[in-house]
Amino acid sequence: MIPTTMANPEANPSSLGATANQAPPTLPGQVVLVLQGGGALGAYQVGVYQALHEAAIEPDWVIGTSIGAINASLIAGNPPERRMERLDAFWSQMEAAVAGTDVLDFFGLSGFAANVATVTRGIPNFFTPNLHALRGAAATLGVEAASYYSTAPLRHTLHELVDFEYLCECHTRMTVGAVNVVTGRMRYFDTRNERLCADHVMASGALPPAFGAVRIGGDPYWDGGIYSNTPIEAVLDDKPRRDSVIFAVNVWHQAGAEPETIWQVLSRQKDIQYASRADSHIARQKQIHRLRHVIRELCREIPAEVHDDPKIQELAAFGCGTTMHVVHLVAPRLEGEDHTKDIDFTPVGVQARRKAGYADTMHMIARAPWQQAADPMEGVIEHM
Repeated sequence: MIPTTMANPEANPSSLGATANQAPPTLPGQVVLVLQGGGALGAYQVGVYQALHEAAIEPDWVIGTSIGAINASLIAGNPPERRMERLDAFWSQMEAAVAGTDVLDFFGLSGFAANVATVTRGIPNFFTPNLHALRGAAATLGVEAASYYSTAPLRHTLHELVDFEYLCECHTRMTVGAVNVVTGRMRYFDTRNERLCADHVMASGALPPAFGAVRIGGDPYWDGGIYSNTPIEAVLDDKPRRDSVIFAVNVWHQAGAEPETIWQVLSRQKDIQYASRADSHIARQKQIHRLRHVIRELCREIPAEVHDDPKIQELAAFGCGTTMHVVHLVAPRLEGEDHTKDIDFTPVGVQARRKAGYADTMHMIARAPWQQAADPMEGVIEHM
């Protein structure tokens, strides 16, 4: 039986500030939740969603990659009243308990032991060692089995916790990113355009060489994070464009201190790799959206007698007046974390990140920066 509550109620922020029948606040546009990939760091995203849920802010659209895609499916694949139950159930199964934790804590080794257990045994309801990998790295296994672990348990878990029929009815739009192994091109699978199933979610989280590729329509796909781990471009490039409040939930740090040890270098390299140029994506989109607003203003100056000219209409179509509020939520660094933080499925690590996501989001909701006056020429407005 799958548990529906966290093992430690005192560590569960669902007991903090929950409100019943709260009227949803008015936001200037559709609500979009964008979730990075990052393994165990995805616990921060659970806290973010919980705070939104308690504030009666339900996303109209959830976009995710890797663990972000899994969290997205648990949200979009269930009605609002069941979402926290399903997220709790999934993450309680992910927490890696290690025998003798109290003794290991005394020597400061509990985290190390949990990581060793995850690497050697996997996580029963997520992934388990792939015995075929024992044949050696040069063994011909096929792209779906050429990996150190099997994610077959994840398929079963997803089918227990996600209502894929409900998901495909698109009550809440969901988009997940994966990269085609053969072409090297990123593809976003979207419930607005097609029916999605567990394969699409698993493909988005198939990070090589740990996990094998997942076939969709005959083509093998890997984790979209190896191409772009911050799928915010999916909403900024969406057509038709709509006013939006985008909660961009980042679990990796694009900026950081200069590393001084090999251990720190490994951590900094991982942060840079998986932060995936989020800042440059948004900077480019700010330029594009500002130009669209400029075109809109110029078209208002066109004389009425030529306004209906087909050429003018074609050019005018490049303009728009939409406003995208990008609300940045960044998971904090925990004391003592290192480059193995994405496999830190210890109860302490999971709960600490979840609490941080909850607190950060509650603070942002209280600030409500999207209500502030903005330059009408700016199409993309960032809130830190």
